[in-house]
This record gives sequence, structure tokens and C-alpha cells, in this order.
Amino acid sequence: MKITIQKLTGEELESMGVFKWPIWSCEISEFPWSYPVQETCYLLEGQVKVTTDLEIVTFGAGDFVVFPAGLSCTWKVLQAVKKHYSMD
Repeated sequence: MKITIQKLTGEELESMGVFKWPIWSCEISEFPWSYPVQETCYLLEGQVKVTTDLEIVTFGAGDFVVFPAGLSCTWKVLQAVKKHYSMD
């Protein structure tokens, strides 16, 4: 299970309704997390390093990220995060 990170255009984000999704925010911290369902998110602010059994990925403001269902990982919030998110 791999995390995907993309840069999408404003038009692509708008057509997906991303700016209508709920917003989640978090201060600098580190915590374990698992995804029972797929989560798709778009970072408005911040930077995060996520560690899984397979990879370490870093992403930040402007990134469109998909976490697959069943993924377990550790989030390390390097800069306070604000993101739109959708759980599928």
C-alpha cells in the first residue's frame, strides 16, 4: 500500500469539489494513525513526514495526497497543518 502525492491544478481541485470538503488542522506533533477507509486530502498549510512499513514520504502545502484503506503509519507534523479531506 503506497501513499500517492500529486500536484493538481486549481481547475482539477475545483471540479472534484475539494474546497467544499471539511477542514482538519493539527499543530506540530507525532502520532500513529491508521486508515480504515481511503482518505484523500489537499494541504492548505504545513509540512508532514509520514512513515509506513514500506516508505517515508514528505508532503506539504499544495499537495494532493491519497492514503489507501488499511494503511497504518506514523505522522510527524513538521509545520502546523491545515487540510481539506474526504473519507471514501
